[in-house]
Amino acid sequence: MILQLSSGQGPAECELGVALLMDALKEEFPDIEILSGCKGREKGGYRSLLLSTEVDLSFLEGSVQWICQSPYRPLHPRKNWYMDVSVIPEVEDFDIEGEIRAETFHSGGKGGQNVNKVETGVRLIHVPSGVTAVSTARRSQHANKKEAMCRLNAILQDRADHARSEQTKEAWREHTRIVRGNPVRVYEGRSFIRKR
Repeated sequence: MILQLSSGQGPAECELGVALLMDALKEEFPDIEILSGCKGREKGGYRSLLLSTEVDLSFLEGSVQWICQSPYRPLHPRKNWYMDVSVIPEVEDFDIEGEIRAETFHSGGKGGQNVNKVETGVRLIHVPSGVTAVSTARRSQHANKKEAMCRLNAILQDRADHARSEQTKEAWREHTRIVRGNPVRVYEGRSFIRKR
């Protein structure tokens, strides 16, 4: 599971809250790993963090409230800072090493007697994803298989790139959306003590 912790458009206090929330979650769920992060304006803060874990933490999705006097602006009247926790869809793994089924067939068309008598056309099917690539342009089955494999690799790479791009877009959409009020968790004070 991939989680994004985000300060949204919040000030430096929210960015510090993201770092403190990450520390609190790592203590509670030790298997959490940091995939990437965008540092905040002040040292130690983060605008956003992508975390990975094997534990289902979807119950944390929503806003997290931190009640604390501003550590950066002591006279600031605001004491409520909000961070967002979002579940980001994982990128589907298009593993070219997965099972590939090959089918051969008569190519048909021009090319002499060999094309119509021998199964030179090749269709490759990537079993895990169902992606298919076909080649009939070459005169030999071996050459068509090689070309079909190049096409299959290109299609799978394109799908993986598209999935990663969609994941990045989804993470950015979540980064800019924080709902204040009705938080899933509330922390208090500089020591970030969980209240609920």
